[in-house]
Amino acid sequence: MEASLSQSDLQQFVLSQRAKLAQLPLSVREGRVKRVSGLLIEVEGLPLSMGAQACVENTRQGAWVDAECIGFESDTTFLMAFDQVHGLSPGAVVYPLLTPLRSAHGYQMRHGVASLPIGPQLLGRVVDGLGRPLDGLGGASWSDNMARFASPNPLKRAPIHEALDTGVRAINSMLTVGRGQRLGLFAGSGVGKSVLLSMLTRNCVADVIVIALVGERSREVREFCEDQLDDVSRARAVVVASPADTSPLARAKGAEYATDVATWFRDQGKHVVLIVDSLTRYAMAQREIGLSLGEPPVARGYPASVFGRLPALVEKVGNGENAQGSLTAFYTVLLEGDDVHDPVADAARGVLDGHIFLSRELADSGHYPAIDHEKSISRVMPKVASQEHVLAARRVKQLISRHVRSRDMVAMGAYMAGTDPDLDAALKLWPRIQTFLQQESHQVADMAGSIGTLMTIARASQA
Repeated sequence: MEASLSQSDLQQFVLSQRAKLAQLPLSVREGRVKRVSGLLIEVEGLPLSMGAQACVENTRQGAWVDAECIGFESDTTFLMAFDQVHGLSPGAVVYPLLTPLRSAHGYQMRHGVASLPIGPQLLGRVVDGLGRPLDGLGGASWSDNMARFASPNPLKRAPIHEALDTGVRAINSMLTVGRGQRLGLFAGSGVGKSVLLSMLTRNCVADVIVIALVGERSREVREFCEDQLDDVSRARAVVVASPADTSPLARAKGAEYATDVATWFRDQGKHVVLIVDSLTRYAMAQREIGLSLGEPPVARGYPASVFGRLPALVEKVGNGENAQGSLTAFYTVLLEGDDVHDPVADAARGVLDGHIFLSRELADSGHYPAIDHEKSISRVMPKVASQEHVLAARRVKQLISRHVRSRDMVAMGAYMAGTDPDLDAALKLWPRIQTFLQQESHQVADMAGSIGTLMTIARASQA
C-alpha cells in the first residue's frame, strides 16, 4: 500500500522543484559560424539587433571571442570581432551576451568585456577603445551599459562665448579658439602634427584632457605617454589607444569611447579638451567595416556610410546643456599625398568650426609650428575676441599673404621700395612676424602675451 503524501510534504516538493526551475534558463539561444570572410563572421541561426554583442567559441585556443553585430541579411547575422581572430573553425558556437551557456560545471553567464567605468577614476589612465586598461593598474569591471551618449539638443547647447588659452602663440593670436569649438588640424605626414598635439595637450587651460590615438603605430602610444605627458598633464588626462594592429571595429570604437568620456566630464561641469589623432584613421576603420559588409565605394574607396558617421561623431562634441562645462575638440586629418581635396578632408571641413593647415614648405624651412595662416581659419574667433584683436590678426595675415605672393619678385630684384606701402611694411616686419609665429615645443605662450605682441606688430605696420 502506497504511503500518501501529506499536504506539507507536497508543498515542500513543489517549492523545491520551483527553485530548480528558477535556476534553469527559459531558453538557450545559440548560432553557428557559417562563414568567415576577411574580417566578417557570418552566423546562422542567431538573429541579433544592430550593436548587440556576442561571443564566439574558439575551441582551438580554448577561449571566447567577443564580437558585435554590425549588420544582417535574411537569416544571416554579420559579426565583427573586437580583437584579432585566429583559429576559428567552421560551425563554432555563437552565444549572445547574458545568455546561459551549458558547460561541465552547469550553466554559466558570459558578461563580455570588462572595462573601466566612465568616471573620475579614468583620470591618469591608459585604456583601449573598449575601456579595457592597458596600464596594468586594474580596476576594470563588467557592465552591460554600452549605450552611447546622444548629441545634445541643438537649441539647448550653451553658446561659445569664452576663449580657450591653448598655450600656442600662433593659435592664441591669429586663430583664437573658443571653448566648445571643434577644429581640424590638416596635415600630411612629417610636418610636425604630433609635436603640435603634444603642445596642446600640455598647454591647454582645461580641467580634463582626453586623447584618442586611433590607428597610429603602437610604438607611438608609449612614446606619447612617456615623452609628451609630464606629471601634471598625466594627472588630468585620459588616453584611449587603439593602434593600427587592432581590428577596425576596435579602432572605430576608440574614437567613439573617447568622445563618450569627454562628453561625460563636460556634463559634470568640467572644461574638457578632446584630441583625436586621427579622424582620417577613424574614417578608414569605418571604410573597412562598410566594405566588408558589401557597401559600394563612392569616393576613393570610401562607402557612403563613412560620410554619415563623421558628422554623427563630431556633433556629439561641443558645449552641452550644462553651461558650467565645455568641450573643445581638435581632430587631426591626414592629407594623403598632401591633397587638400581628399574626400575625408572635404567632409571634415564641412562639419568642423575651423581648420588649421600645416604646411610642408614651412616645416622644411624649419618654421614650427608650421601653420599656414593663409589657409587656416577659426570660425568662432569674432565671437570670443575683441574687435581690435580681430582687426590686428587680419592685418598681420594680410602682411603674410603680401610677402608670400611677392617673395619671388623681391628675390629677383624686380621690386622698387616705396611702390607698395603694404609690401614695404611686410618686408620690414617679416623677421618680427616669423619670430612671433614660431615657438619651441617646450615653450608656453599665454593668451594675454600673445595678443599684446600681435597688437604691437599690427600697429608697427601702420606707422
